[in-house]
Amino acid sequence: NNKCSAHHYPGLEAALIDKRVPQQIKQYEGFTVNFNASNRTPNYVAWKLLGSECSGEHTRGNNFWRDESIKNCPSTKDYTRSGYDRGHMYPAADAKWSSASMEQCFTMANICPQKHVLNGGAWKTLEEKERIWARRDSALVIIAGPIYQPTDNLRIGDAGVRVPSGFFKAIIAPYINEPRGIAFGYPNDRAPGNMQLYAMSIDDLEEITGYDLFHALPDDLEHSIESTYSFRIWNR
Repeated sequence: NNKCSAHHYPGLEAALIDKRVPQQIKQYEGFTVNFNASNRTPNYVAWKLLGSECSGEHTRGNNFWRDESIKNCPSTKDYTRSGYDRGHMYPAADAKWSSASMEQCFTMANICPQKHVLNGGAWKTLEEKERIWARRDSALVIIAGPIYQPTDNLRIGDAGVRVPSGFFKAIIAPYINEPRGIAFGYPNDRAPGNMQLYAMSIDDLEEITGYDLFHALPDDLEHSIESTYSFRIWNR
């Protein structure tokens, strides 16, 4: 029984990050960006995806733009002929419900250098799966971003956008009767095989990123959601 419970947990779109990491937080229409001026990419992007938002009449734009209010926000030209896609963290297909959200999701503050084999492959498959899950569970909260290793020294464009070696997603369904969570980590490359191979607990993802995700949840709920995951239950 997955009827939506009446609980409301504000602030789920925020994650706690080590204060030494450069971060500028900006709220856009329907999503929040925590931007890293050193990497020229987001630390993470977070949003709530309602089942009702998975469809809408606002068609995909393609007008990437530089947000002058974000320190070191790159321009779309920094990605031109780089060999990397302009990879959305908050996807355009989640923004069909609002013309403002569709326009704003093309801010370069929401973009990371992504290999096309990932962006058009396993990453896209996961995004499509999230919309199915959001319709089923009434709402998800999603946090996505790049995973950097100390050896990730490649930078592209005049701005020097740092290329990550991987990407993460943490997903919770906090409003169902038995709230649950799951996380995924992908290489910034081809990700062959079933998405289950890339699934993990949110606790495990926090070990990798050093972030405290969904810290606004009540402690007991945070522990139960983050310590375990069942790909089978998510995927049924």
